[in-house]
Amino acid sequence: MTLSQLEPRGLWTFFDRLNAIPRPSKKEERVQEWVVNLGKQWGFKTQMDEVGNVLIQKPATPGMENRTPIVMQSHLDMVCQKNADTDFNFDEDGIRMIIDGDWVRADGTTLGADNGIGVATILAVLDSSDIPHPAIDALFTIDEETGMTGALGLKGGFLDGQILLNLDTEDDDEISIGCAGGVDVTSKATYESEEAIEGLKTMQLALTGGSGGHSGMDIHKGIANANKLMNRILLVAYDAVDYRIETLEGGGLRNAIPRESHCSVIMAADDCEAFAALCTDEFEKISMEYRTTDPSLSWSCIASDKTHSDVLPEEVQESLLMAIQACPVGIHRMSPDIPNLVQTSNNLARVEVKNGTISLQCLCRSSVDSEKDDHARSISSAFALAGLETDYSGQYPGWTPNPSSEIVATMKALYEEKYGEEPKVLACHAGLECGILGTNYPEMDMVSFGPNIRSAHSPDECVQISSVQKFWDYLLDALQRIPVKQ
Repeated sequence: MTLSQLEPRGLWTFFDRLNAIPRPSKKEERVQEWVVNLGKQWGFKTQMDEVGNVLIQKPATPGMENRTPIVMQSHLDMVCQKNADTDFNFDEDGIRMIIDGDWVRADGTTLGADNGIGVATILAVLDSSDIPHPAIDALFTIDEETGMTGALGLKGGFLDGQILLNLDTEDDDEISIGCAGGVDVTSKATYESEEAIEGLKTMQLALTGGSGGHSGMDIHKGIANANKLMNRILLVAYDAVDYRIETLEGGGLRNAIPRESHCSVIMAADDCEAFAALCTDEFEKISMEYRTTDPSLSWSCIASDKTHSDVLPEEVQESLLMAIQACPVGIHRMSPDIPNLVQTSNNLARVEVKNGTISLQCLCRSSVDSEKDDHARSISSAFALAGLETDYSGQYPGWTPNPSSEIVATMKALYEEKYGEEPKVLACHAGLECGILGTNYPEMDMVSFGPNIRSAHSPDECVQISSVQKFWDYLLDALQRIPVKQ
C-alpha cells in the first residue's frame, strides 16, 4: 500500500506530495511556491506577505455564509534531524516514508508530520468540493521551528477570520488552549589555540543513541541530554588524566533534545588506557541511570594516530567544562496552577568548540515571561563565569489560556458527543504560534488540536494512521459547528 491509498486519501496524498519537497526552516522557498500555485490553480485569492507567510482565502460553501469566518493555520517548515548513519540531504532530498502497521515514519530522519499533517489537512479542505465550511483563511506560516519569524512578522489586517484553528497539537485526545513562550540563548567566546605537542595520542569520543525528542513537549520525560552527559564524562576524567580538547560538537537544533555528542582529545600515550577506563566506567553509570528513557545510548572511546590540530588552553578548557556543568537543563519549575504542566525549562541544544571559537546554544521556555527571563539570566551567568558573552534572540510570547473561550467549549462538547469521553483541555510546554498571532489579533478566539504524533523532532518521529482519520472526522464535524456571526 502507498501513502496516497490511506484514508482520508486527500489528506495523505497532499502529505505525500508535501514531503517530496525539501522544506527546512528558513529554506521554505520551494514549498511556498508550491502552495501559492495550488491556491491560484483552485482560483482562490492567494497572497504572500512580506516575510513569506502564505494566505489562501476560500469562500464559505452554500448555506454556511452566515457562519463566523475562520483561520486554519499550520507551519510549512520542519525539523531536520537524522541518524548519524543515514545518508540524507535535507536541502535536496524528499522524505523517504515507510508505512509500519498503524504508523507512518521516515527512513532514518524526521518525518515532518510536525506540522506537515496540519498543512496537508488544510490543503485537502481547500481542494474539496463536498466539505461544508464557513469562509476560510488558510494561513501557512514559515520558520516556526527555528524562531517563529513567520508568526512574529504577520501584521494585523492580513486576516479576516475571527476564530483560529491551529492544527499543531500532537495528541488526538487533547485540546490545547495555551502554550509556553521562549527565548534563544546564545553564548560565544573566542580563544587563542595552543599548538598540540608532537607524539601525543588522539582519543575520539562518541556518545550516541540518545532518544532525543521535542525540547518542549518531551522535556518532562527525563530524556538524556548528550551535551550534558559528554561534559560529565569529560569532567570525571579531568580529575585524573591530563588531556586537552581539540574539538567538541554535540546536538543540533534548539528545539530538539540532543541525541549525540562527539569530542576529540589528546593526551600522553601512557594515559590512554586510564582515560578510557574512567570514561567507560562513568558511561556505565549513566547507562544505568537512563536505561528506561534512553535504552540505546552507547559510548565509544577509540585511540587514533590522526594528525593533531590546535587545542584549548588549559584554563579555557577547565572554565568551559565547569560552566557547562553549571548550566541548568530540563525542568526548572512545574506550574503551581495547572497540574502536570511544565512551567519553565531549558535545553542545552548545541555545543560547538573548534577553530578558536566556542558556541553554546540554548532554548529557554516558560509560560511565565518573568520566570523565563530570570532563568535565561541564570544560564548566561553560568557561561559568563567562563568568559562567554550571551545574546538573547527569537523571543516570543506564550499563549495565555482563556477558559471561557467559545470555540474551546464548542470543540469540547463535540468531542464528548463523538467519543463518549471528555478530552484533555490543557496548556502545553511547546511553543505554538497562537500566542504570537494573538498579539496582532487580540480578539481572535483560538484553539489547537491534531492527531497522535510521537517523537517529534527526532528520527523516530511517527504519526498514527488511525488517529489521522479520527482527527479528520473531528475537524469536518467541527467546521459545521462554527457559530453564526455575531
